[in-house]
Amino acid sequence: MEETRAKLIAAARDAFADKGYAAASMDELCAVAGVTRGALYHNFGDKKGLLMAVVHQMDATMATHAEEAVAHLDDPWGRLLAAGIKYIEMALDPHVRRIVLLDGPAFLGDPSQWPSQNACLLNTRQALESLLDTGRIKPVDPEAAARLLNGAALNAALWIAASDESSVVLDKAVDAFRYLAEGLLAD
Repeated sequence: MEETRAKLIAAARDAFADKGYAAASMDELCAVAGVTRGALYHNFGDKKGLLMAVVHQMDATMATHAEEAVAHLDDPWGRLLAAGIKYIEMALDPHVRRIVLLDGPAFLGDPSQWPSQNACLLNTRQALESLLDTGRIKPVDPEAAARLLNGAALNAALWIAASDESSVVLDKAVDAFRYLAEGLLAD
């Protein structure tokens, strides 16, 4: 069963990236994966369930890339800020752009409600709680601050994904994100 799920997710990821969710054919996905349509329905319910599984997998990969990008940093604040910036920068990846940032919200709704985004929110909140405990940031509710920081990063990524000048927008978005986040720092 896991092998079938993995095959369908891999086929869907390629098809969604190349053609977009709407144009990807369930029959073609199943043929590429070497499974029946019944296997798709059994494992994911429908095409939308398959998209959610692909987005979840990609979000997990994005989180791993962000963690790897900041692992060498000793400063907890620097790690938090760099992880947010790395997330924003991933909007330039064509697969992330198409699947996670354009088709995902269009067909799955508000990304802040996706289970994979909730894991990211938890990590951000825990980092902020630690920074709050050490007096590094102003006395602010860590849940509220985490939601606002994650929302800023997500909206910056969405802006980049929708832009025809994504590299120009990236620089603006990263600068603004950095200034907004630094407003949390204690004086």
